[in-house]
Amino acid sequence: MCQHRDVAFRDGDGWVFCTQCNNRHWGLHGAAGLLLIRTDLPEPRVLLQLRAAWTHGGGTWALPGGALDSHEDSATAAAREAHEEAGIEPHHLSIKTIFSDDHGNWKYDTVIAHTSGDAGAYLSNEESEDLHWVLIGDVQTYELHPGLAASWPTLKQAVSDTLN
Repeated sequence: MCQHRDVAFRDGDGWVFCTQCNNRHWGLHGAAGLLLIRTDLPEPRVLLQLRAAWTHGGGTWALPGGALDSHEDSATAAAREAHEEAGIEPHHLSIKTIFSDDHGNWKYDTVIAHTSGDAGAYLSNEESEDLHWVLIGDVQTYELHPGLAASWPTLKQAVSDTLN
């Protein structure tokens, strides 16, 4: 086991073959995304990212996120990825809970957080083609990344639980 100081920058990038669903997933140590809920509007909204065509799941709407590095926990990785892809400033996040989609040898953790403003959101790198603050009840009307589409019913309930 390597020590933190020996870890290469971005050592989590790479594909894993999932023994549970027989698909490839991005992230050698798993992956995490940020489900950010904007609470300062009359109706709460979540931030969706249109993935660039060249990315995994390109052309679909997803959460800012990506591979965990070996030295990161899910919340750290999700905040880093959200900053890289959507300009989200971590100090604007109030983390409420983490939902884990565990596939055995790989997992995707959705970090659910609140913000009381736009958290600095903007298209900050080439992985994003667009960003939308979407009403919670309208998320399923977007062409969602397959992973988000599969987990959205459970995530929608988790979002609701954080708002009550």
